[in-house]
Amino acid sequence: MTTLIQNGRIVTAADEYTADVLIDGETIKTIGHKLPTAGVDKVIDASGQLVIPGAIDPHVHMELPFGGTVSSDDFFHGTRAAAVGGTTSIIDFAIQYKGKTFKETLDDWHRRADPNCAIDYGFHLGVTEYEPRHTAEFAEVVAHGVPTFKLFLAYPGVFMVDDRTMFRVMQSAGKAGGLTLIHAENGVVIQEMIENLVAAGKLEPKYHAQSRPPVTEVDGAARAIRVAELAGAPVFIVHVSTAGAAEEIKRARERGLPAFGETCTQYLFFDDSKYDQPNFEGAKYVFTPPLRPKENIEPLWEALRLGYLQEVSTDHCPFHFKGQKELGRESFTKIPNGGPGVEDRLAVVYQGAVVEHGFSLSQWVNLTSTASAKMFGMFPKKGTIAVGSDADIVLFDPKKSQVRSAKTHTSK
Repeated sequence: MTTLIQNGRIVTAADEYTADVLIDGETIKTIGHKLPTAGVDKVIDASGQLVIPGAIDPHVHMELPFGGTVSSDDFFHGTRAAAVGGTTSIIDFAIQYKGKTFKETLDDWHRRADPNCAIDYGFHLGVTEYEPRHTAEFAEVVAHGVPTFKLFLAYPGVFMVDDRTMFRVMQSAGKAGGLTLIHAENGVVIQEMIENLVAAGKLEPKYHAQSRPPVTEVDGAARAIRVAELAGAPVFIVHVSTAGAAEEIKRARERGLPAFGETCTQYLFFDDSKYDQPNFEGAKYVFTPPLRPKENIEPLWEALRLGYLQEVSTDHCPFHFKGQKELGRESFTKIPNGGPGVEDRLAVVYQGAVVEHGFSLSQWVNLTSTASAKMFGMFPKKGTIAVGSDADIVLFDPKKSQVRSAKTHTSK
């Protein structure tokens, strides 16, 4: 099937111009002015709309077992919601459980995703165990299209790894041409703080944030960057929520180290005052890292503007309020950590970046698509509009006004 998109304003991370785009099957065939319509199966008039590469969300968790339940969006509903919101590719996390090889882990997660995804997907490999028997697998995993490895410096006894494991993974990933992603916190100290709060009877949702203050993220980011330097490998700090962690990445990059990072939509728009709501409403905002004091928000926007943070993801990991978040009514320690976002990201980042902070359209496309395509090995197949690229194309109306609501969401 051929499709012709006419009269739209094409925006990529490099330029913007008015032109037509001819798609043949799943590939962009021609870009030009006043392309002929003869023989074309479908013609779309995109006048007044932005024609942009499909957004890429490199940090989502569909069907993630967590906190005694499973995140409410399965691979079908979650990727359908992504498509409705203009996201055409996701990268989820295939998380290794003890005793599993890397291949077994990836096979398990592909079995969940393959029959159900409405859009293109890939995986980061979440490593929780790394012994000498795993070493040979690194090159194989990278060669088969999974060049990124996620480590948690939080959730002791569940996902958290020690510094030796972090060093081993970083060293092996670096040698194989891969990249290590770090959930940066000080999980051991956080666990102690949680136990102290519980012992004092401080159990409301707001104490989730108090149990993991900003300095615990800064510490995790600084430690990961230094271990990566020792390993001679690149490092990527996920879901940066604090000005201090962004500053650690900035300092590392100024020293010439290959340090990178992302933030998420929730940290760009909300602050920790959300936890003060009555009737357990604050539980809706219990995710990790938690929301931070308001003074962290503008430094994150500035880090995006200056390139110390490269992209905006969501950490999409939603749970129903009734029956899931409510598991923690007696204690914040039992509230499943996570929130939605994959359906909203493209539009709300447009609002925040372009409308409110004066970012260019090209910067917006870079933050939501191109930077992730480049960081995770998909460019130029994805992340741009060019002849030969995948026809992952979104038409975006910059004049449209929307109210985001559970009533309108495609997400479960």
